[in-house]
Amino acid sequence: MVDLGKVLVEEFRGDWLECAYTGHVAGVNEHGETMFHVGDEGYVSFMRSSSKPVQALPAILAGVPEHYGLSDEEIVLMTASHRAQKFHVDALESFMKKTGITEDKFVCKPTYPLNSAAKDERIAHGEPPRSLYHNCSGKHLGVLALCKMMGWPEHNYAEPDHPVQQHVLKLMSQLSDMPADQIKLGTDGCGFPVYAIPIRNIALLYLRLACPDLIADEAVRNAVIRLTTLMNKYPFYVSGTELICPTLLQDDNIVAKGGAKGIYCFGLRKQRMGIAFKVMDGSEDQWPLIVAHILTEIQYPNAETIERLKRLSPAETKNDNDRVVGYREPKFQLQWDKK
Repeated sequence: MVDLGKVLVEEFRGDWLECAYTGHVAGVNEHGETMFHVGDEGYVSFMRSSSKPVQALPAILAGVPEHYGLSDEEIVLMTASHRAQKFHVDALESFMKKTGITEDKFVCKPTYPLNSAAKDERIAHGEPPRSLYHNCSGKHLGVLALCKMMGWPEHNYAEPDHPVQQHVLKLMSQLSDMPADQIKLGTDGCGFPVYAIPIRNIALLYLRLACPDLIADEAVRNAVIRLTTLMNKYPFYVSGTELICPTLLQDDNIVAKGGAKGIYCFGLRKQRMGIAFKVMDGSEDQWPLIVAHILTEIQYPNAETIERLKRLSPAETKNDNDRVVGYREPKFQLQWDKK
């Protein structure tokens, strides 16, 4: 029987409980020890797009940005679940022009932007869907650019046995302390391999993204420093406006990235902590409330970051007439592990 975890958030309409969102949380310290948990820290979750910073590392390590003269914003798009807003599309088209890569090479199929305003604008102008609008297109561009630079085959770049994907698997193993043969593989929505590991190990991976001095391999350490610094410098290129990733990445102390179906991960530089959680029904609406509650519980000193999260996802529920009809509240407490 699947462990649905503990209740993380309750949602009321009026005074009556309408929904409850369960899940699992894990937090680790710089020694790789579990600091706190909610539910099962060993729950195995697919990382989905939260693995994108790792998937971007092979291109950084190989010198793709220097080879093609990529801008900092174009580098960040390799980590992105972008919403195909105009500034995303402009940078992606520049990326394609510099590399000579065309959209027909992408495994991800044509779609419309995830940003509703951008989607409506393109439909209103009679524009067709494009692979470039796919939220994972920056990741695909980065890998295709690496293949082109190295002379590797491009037609099968998304297959698990391709050299790029094998390098990603090795990095996933290295950063999460999971033997490669114990990482469960699936296929993501965009066609890439997707990795499932215990959320405790996902938290450990994000600890190392936030605190790369813990990475023994100097080249990987330097690539992580470069990539995560740029994620903080250009947070809106990681996803889009009015979303949780840039809300957190505006805080230079935080490295953060979410994935589909409820997985969210972040690392805290000064506190030397990695945190991951999984909302079991796969929803994302509760993410800001959960992160704000975790930061409050650990007494995170940057109150403005917590306030930004609360503004992004208010506790009050309003209907179409802007009338308050309910509320949401976190219902969990972190269970601190005694060492």
